[in-house]
Amino acid sequence: MSAISSLTIIGAGNIGTAIARGLVKSGSLGADKITLTRRHADKLQDLATEGFATTTNNAAAIAGSDLVVLAVEPGQLDDLLLSAGSELEPGRHTVISVVSGATIADMKRHLKDGVAVVRAMPNTAIAVGESMTCLSASEADAAGLNLADQVFQSVGVTLVIDEEQMGAATALCACGTAFFLRAIRAASQGGIEIGFHARDALAMAAQTAKGASSLLLARGLHPEREIDRVTTPRGATISGLNEMEHQGFSSAMIRGITTSADKVDRLYKKDK
Repeated sequence: MSAISSLTIIGAGNIGTAIARGLVKSGSLGADKITLTRRHADKLQDLATEGFATTTNNAAAIAGSDLVVLAVEPGQLDDLLLSAGSELEPGRHTVISVVSGATIADMKRHLKDGVAVVRAMPNTAIAVGESMTCLSASEADAAGLNLADQVFQSVGVTLVIDEEQMGAATALCACGTAFFLRAIRAASQGGIEIGFHARDALAMAAQTAKGASSLLLARGLHPEREIDRVTTPRGATISGLNEMEHQGFSSAMIRGITTSADKVDRLYKKDK
């Protein structure tokens, strides 16, 4: 990542620290090139031990880096931009926001004209280099979008989408991490019930889920094509699948995703 010499992440919570650790793990940036901020200094101590530059001074952190990731809670965004947004300079700074529900227009309203703003929605798998990150920006900020794409490609897969789809992307890719983890947990609980120890059941379920995902990504086939390969007439697989569908497995997943998408669109607005 030769074009990026330093990075500031405002809001070193779960997703902010996942981004930082993912970039270090990938070799894209050293920990000493990443500045992390948080309101409470005691919550930065472990990160400082890992070699990250840490501070509670958002304005100073922004002034010291050309690329700034905003990873605060939606309700904290306006106060942040009012207190430290003046440090963001047109032609110098690129802002990447991972704040759920806040549009580019919402942010630019508080910034100087010409500050590049990109919306990004990674997930916590970024910490192990396996994020699915969706990106969007206006045509005027194409250079900033390319920079953000460079950052997030180093820690997973990226997809550029229209900004109006960002709420849906948050539900499917960010919230979706928890949904798939819950499915793996359920599978491991089933494994315990049929006779495996908890640790073995979880390892088996997680690896099976990883293998299933890898099949889709490697072959590019529809899931039902892969399902057909392991279902036989009157077999055990189709019996289990049909029982899951009788219990509402697919509809529950679909409704969970649509419910999360609806909530995402209200997260920033409800705090105004």
